[in-house]
Amino acid sequence: MKFFVKSIVRPYMKKAFSFLIYIFFGVILMLLYVFLENVISLNTLVVVLLLLATAELFVLQYFLKNILRSETIKINDEAKIKGLQSSVESADVVSNYRSTYFENLNNEVRTPLSTVFGMLKMLKKSNLDVDQKAQVEIAEYSSKYLLELINIVFENNNLKDEDLKLNLSAIDLKSDLSKLFETLEFQAWENNLDFEYSFLSKEKERFLVLGDAYKIQQVLINLVNNAIKYANSGKISIIVDQTVGIGDEQIITFYVKDTGVGLTSDQITSVLNIFNGTNTVSEKMNYCGRGLGLSISHKLVKLMGGVLKLESKEGEGATFYFSLSLKKTLNISASNENQKSNLTRRFNVLIAEDNRMSQRVIKYLLERQGVNCTFAKDGLEALNLYKILEFDLIFMDIYMPGMDGYVATEFIMKTNKYKTNKTPIIAVSASTFEKDREKAKSIGINDFLAKPIDDDLLKKLLLKHLKVESLNVSSCCYNN
Repeated sequence: MKFFVKSIVRPYMKKAFSFLIYIFFGVILMLLYVFLENVISLNTLVVVLLLLATAELFVLQYFLKNILRSETIKINDEAKIKGLQSSVESADVVSNYRSTYFENLNNEVRTPLSTVFGMLKMLKKSNLDVDQKAQVEIAEYSSKYLLELINIVFENNNLKDEDLKLNLSAIDLKSDLSKLFETLEFQAWENNLDFEYSFLSKEKERFLVLGDAYKIQQVLINLVNNAIKYANSGKISIIVDQTVGIGDEQIITFYVKDTGVGLTSDQITSVLNIFNGTNTVSEKMNYCGRGLGLSISHKLVKLMGGVLKLESKEGEGATFYFSLSLKKTLNISASNENQKSNLTRRFNVLIAEDNRMSQRVIKYLLERQGVNCTFAKDGLEALNLYKILEFDLIFMDIYMPGMDGYVATEFIMKTNKYKTNKTPIIAVSASTFEKDREKAKSIGINDFLAKPIDDDLLKKLLLKHLKVESLNVSSCCYNN
């Protein structure tokens, strides 16, 4: 601001100085004239000229001093601007590195997790006794829980509040949440804690509700794991209260109680500040992962139209709870796990996938649907196979060494065979970032399938793109 002011003042100073120079020359000429006319003596003329010269020197000194000061300010401001630009560039580099790091980490974590899911599905189909089946189910739900935690981390890193959206579907709360609670019960037992859950309802007839099952489970997982972390002994209780119904709306309240260390009044205030977005949990408190889990839970509950609340007393545990108003819907299952394949013939599918274990998983899932699989270890091999063999569908892993899935897809689309057949191409990736979906869609890829691969979603994609009309599956992954 100081430099800005000086920049405005300097032109006026130049004009004033020039005007003073003209005045000095005018005065000198006048003095010479009056001296020649013998109006003043020589001594008087010399004294007056010395005074004028002295005054002019002072004016010149003042003017040069201001110019020097302005130039110094200008140099300092330019140095500050360069420093800020350097800081911004450094921040951009760090931000880009952080984004790339999370993208790579997301892919590296999801790929082996996809293999775990596939192996567990295969193991469930084998001859297991009752105890072994229970153990496999615990492993499967624990893996799903791990996936949900991964989703929480990466969504929180990439999504802004306005980007969060609800994905509504029909939910059988008692059936769906019981499976989740069985997994959490196992975790509680490992920590020597009793665990109980109950569903309260006055409704005689069963009905489903429309809600975002994934986000409800995210909140419950966060709250229960916080309770497990801070309950050194005693019990954790979950209550799902469905006793209040208004017309076609059902008010459902979720309670998560623990007998842990509880919170002091100051800690409760800190938690409420997290909910309000005005503060984070202090290091001294160190409760709930420094507030990350609570912050995400509060954000998700608010998105679903509720408010996350807390009641606690130091030394006597804590209760987190929230209520949601969800619409009732028909008593039908949201998905049918035992749905058989509706494919009318054997189809040939090309799968570009560099990971051997992932190849084994997707082969198992596709062959169950009556599909013949041909594998390519990279994009170049997929392109060459497509040129010489006939395929009804292509699953293209977008991140592969050498020629990746994006480039391979673009080359495939340039072939005469593709221009004639328009073979559907489905992108497959452990990366679930929106920019990957958008890039896949922009180059003409027909759909996007995320790892770990969901069996029901895979079946819908097959029915959709292999022109099977038995089911109405007109839209899939890009809108999920």
